[in-house]
Amino acid sequence: MKAHAPTPARARGAALLAAMLTVTLVATFAAAALWQQWRAIEVETAERARVQSAWILVGALDWSRLILYEDGRPGGADHLAEPWAVPLEEARLSTFLAADRNVAQQDDASADIQDAFLSGQIIDMQSRLNLANLVNGTTVHEATLAQFSRLFTQLGLPAQELSTLVQALRQAQEPAAGSANAPLMPQTPAQLGWLGVSAATLAALAPHVALLPERKPVNLNTAGVEVLLAAIEGLDLAGANKIVAVRQMQHFKSLDDVTALINPAAKVDGNAHAVASSYFEVHGRLRLGATVVQERSLVRRQGLEVSTVWRERGTPPAAGQP
Repeated sequence: MKAHAPTPARARGAALLAAMLTVTLVATFAAAALWQQWRAIEVETAERARVQSAWILVGALDWSRLILYEDGRPGGADHLAEPWAVPLEEARLSTFLAADRNVAQQDDASADIQDAFLSGQIIDMQSRLNLANLVNGTTVHEATLAQFSRLFTQLGLPAQELSTLVQALRQAQEPAAGSANAPLMPQTPAQLGWLGVSAATLAALAPHVALLPERKPVNLNTAGVEVLLAAIEGLDLAGANKIVAVRQMQHFKSLDDVTALINPAAKVDGNAHAVASSYFEVHGRLRLGATVVQERSLVRRQGLEVSTVWRERGTPPAAGQP
């Protein structure tokens, strides 16, 4: 029996089906290749933005160190009328490079910096109570403990948490602190949760405390009202407000200037108080297109030497997140 040859209509249908399958395969492969190329470009763009952001923030930190270096050259007191204390509001990075004609002539570089915005500030960390003053080894410094007690009372925080904090600091600094039960010694106030401090207490303390690598007094030229009330025994609210008002017109050049200003019952101590600072926290924020990177650094100034103690870098939390 002879096989029947396919009719022209069936042959055309098979050819059309084969063509459609071919087109579908080609379109699928093309879409996959395009997606891979797009993904590679996005990864490269994100990495480029990350590297650029890192270098710009390093430059901002060096700039801040230069400001602190220049401020330290004449010596004397540190106060809030100095250049380092003026925050940098968000500004286009190109405004800092306007004097550089080479940058302005390069289209690629110019396109990058047109979308880059930089902001930041320098904070005197000796304007806060230093947690490192609380415990020396296993010995609690009673005068500093009294300062923190006054601060906890002002902020309405439970005294039990202060006791827990002091005990944990002692355990973290004991010779046997390497044991499994000993708490880790935090490096920043944000890590006090390791020592049993609640999130609510930590948030209330954050603007008023610091954790420096060594014992340091409170700078009465930069401390806020809450810290002044806690740091100076016998000082009342009127006296703290008077200190703030007077130093806005003329900063204190010595502790004698403060002593002459306040009630004799308030005790100004050269071991606990000062008018100059050695530790500053530098905050930098860079917005490069859709990428936002923040950096926080602790800087130590000793004489004319300005060094970085530690640096933290990350992205800000999304809206609605803590």
